[in-house]
Amino acid sequence: MKLVAIVGTAAKKSYNRELLHYMQTHFSTTTEITVAEIDEIPLFNEPEPGSQLPAAVQKLNQQISEADGVIIGVPEYDHSIPASLKSAIEWLSYDVHPFAKKPVMLVGTSIGVQGTSRAQTEIRSILNTPGVDAYVLPGNEFMLSYAAQAFDTSENLAEPKTVRFLEDCFKHFTEYITTLSGDKQNGNQLKVDWDGNYDVVVVGFGGAGASAARFAADNGAKVLVVDAAPFGHEGGNTRYSAQHVVMGKDVDDLTDYYHALSAPFKLPEKTLHAYVSGMSKMPEYFDKYLGIKAVSYKYDVNPGDPVNYKKTMAEYPELKGSDTVDFALVHKRDKDAALWKLLRQKVLDRTDNIDVWLSSRAQHLIQEPGSKIIRGVQIERDGKLLNIHANNGVVMTSGGFENNPELVQTYLHSVRLTPLGTLYNRGDGIHMVQEVGAKLWHMANYESHGILPGLTFKEGENERGRQIAWPLLSHGSIFVIADDGTRYFQEDAKHRHGHITTHGSWLIPMNNQHPYIVFDQAQYNDFKQQLDDEGRLPYPEFMDKLVKADTLPELANKLDVSAANLGQTVTDFNAYKAEGRDFAFGRNPESMRAFDGGPYYAIAAANDVLNTQGGPQRNENAEILGVDNKPIPHLYGAGELGGIVANCYQGGGNLAECLVFGKLAGEHAAVVKTDADVVDADEANGINDLADGENLSNVKLDADQYLGSSNAGLGGKVVVRLTYTGNKIQNVEVVQHHESEDVGLVAVSELPKEIVAANSTDVDAISGASASSRAIKEAVKDALGKAEAMHN
Repeated sequence: MKLVAIVGTAAKKSYNRELLHYMQTHFSTTTEITVAEIDEIPLFNEPEPGSQLPAAVQKLNQQISEADGVIIGVPEYDHSIPASLKSAIEWLSYDVHPFAKKPVMLVGTSIGVQGTSRAQTEIRSILNTPGVDAYVLPGNEFMLSYAAQAFDTSENLAEPKTVRFLEDCFKHFTEYITTLSGDKQNGNQLKVDWDGNYDVVVVGFGGAGASAARFAADNGAKVLVVDAAPFGHEGGNTRYSAQHVVMGKDVDDLTDYYHALSAPFKLPEKTLHAYVSGMSKMPEYFDKYLGIKAVSYKYDVNPGDPVNYKKTMAEYPELKGSDTVDFALVHKRDKDAALWKLLRQKVLDRTDNIDVWLSSRAQHLIQEPGSKIIRGVQIERDGKLLNIHANNGVVMTSGGFENNPELVQTYLHSVRLTPLGTLYNRGDGIHMVQEVGAKLWHMANYESHGILPGLTFKEGENERGRQIAWPLLSHGSIFVIADDGTRYFQEDAKHRHGHITTHGSWLIPMNNQHPYIVFDQAQYNDFKQQLDDEGRLPYPEFMDKLVKADTLPELANKLDVSAANLGQTVTDFNAYKAEGRDFAFGRNPESMRAFDGGPYYAIAAANDVLNTQGGPQRNENAEILGVDNKPIPHLYGAGELGGIVANCYQGGGNLAECLVFGKLAGEHAAVVKTDADVVDADEANGINDLADGENLSNVKLDADQYLGSSNAGLGGKVVVRLTYTGNKIQNVEVVQHHESEDVGLVAVSELPKEIVAANSTDVDAISGASASSRAIKEAVKDALGKAEAMHN
């Protein structure tokens, strides 16, 4: 077997070069490896018609063409591949195409711990593009960290485990080459050691994933659902949403409205029609598939119902077709995960046909060379990589990339956006579909909310931000400053998912690295009064996080902003109040109060994200499209991963996508395919973390202890263990819950103590955690009923 190993850099010193020379020697008994350099290849510049390619390009073209396969040593510079390597590939895909249908193995080294993961992901996408058309070995990613210490004095790899892993990867590569060489006579083949086999694999367990799994199962498929979140945290952004599903009676009006929302961008008509057609039938969907009568926000909700008040159903009522917009609710209450719990239960009801893996992170799609059919998914579970075969389809419903700093930086132009929803949307689906040649769309679109337009309070890494309606943050002697100490938007603006009107466009206020909310002593006194009156503030950590200074220059120094700018901002703000007009941003002067003489205060804010919309483009059948605009065989998508939103967002739209495209994806993925292959593997089948997590048989009960439960929380059941003796509540322990990682956990921690102290469930709810508080109190009441019945 003859291979060519390309050093992916023109640098004189390269650990990738050392690795390739090591492979050349180490595998010399079975394989002839030629190490090729690219240092003499010029930067790509489209040649004149008829002119000859540079000699170095011709040489490398011949080496690749004559080889059975190619190994590329991929360095990583600035989160990307070197320009010299990209240029070489451009030369080799312009006039000549030696990579076409050529097996390629990727290896890489780095001097740090990261390896070359970003570069390898990028080059996989490049090698898969039309004109290159390489067959890149799935999985088997060899990334050598700390390369400076990895080689001994003889330039051999020093660590035996590393050598064994490289040998395994290389063995798979040679088998891959052998398989592909047989494809020419025997059709498409893929040699994979499969660990399990299902009809449909669904990647992601939120609203879209739950819907896709349910409809696939209802159409006769055996389904595996995979999610990275642990038990109690599944549900994606669906569980954190307001539970409003947008709908409307008139398809033509909905079509006009969504065209206007997207303008000036265009949406594919067939895909849009599938969306709005499903939206127009939402009451029937609720009745037929969810088993409930949909509550119409427009016609059924009355003043006093515990539902967030809306002046209009349409988020953009000025647009054509908006009058038809309405919302479907599970009941006359919102922000309580009611829809998610219903979708989750539909999956639990089908445990005979649906397995659910939690704490299991999908890594790669397994694609058959030549046919490009998606045959399965590689999943990391319990420290092992498992290859799970899908007979008929894989459905990608893994949500967005709001918790992936690299993708946020690349597409949303921010170092970090504080998430308001799930912490488990890490962009895995983006990487996976890129590897198989999917076409991405809407990558720059994201929605927001927060405490002010586009802002929340600053939190630590891997912590969710708060979404609070708090008038004191935008009324009084208080404003927001940017990195330079000046105001940059209208603090009391009415926003639409974080977007405010800016010169005729609806935009999220610009990102800043360290925005602050600044106020004076009078405003501080207002906050203190609210604390005294109500016993707690909507943001409990507010007082502890304040920065205080006696003068504005001192405050500016502590905030690392321009003292001159901050002083002038206060002067201008006071002048605008005196004039009765905010000449800078148009804030209502009634919401403004002139700053006093100090002391002054500030609290750090941060740019936030509710969800991203970008991902693989799907068609009207929920099929994911390749870069050639053709469906990638056996691959489907739904939900926020590749959402339909191209510009302005209508609230409730993503949930509608989850239901509409989740159903389409599940149904189409379940269809038995004529090109399905036969796999006999079931070692990993039959595991269901969701059903196992619901089992309370392992919860120990001592004398005078009782279990109580409630479904009123934010995900699944809230279960408490009550200790009750002498007509007194002795202890309350929450033994199972699905509450949010921030204020929900405050309720889980604090409310049981308050119930014990009061010997009653008649205690105040934790501010901002009404659903969690209600569920805990209901569960305690349930346990109390059992205790009292036993004592009577």
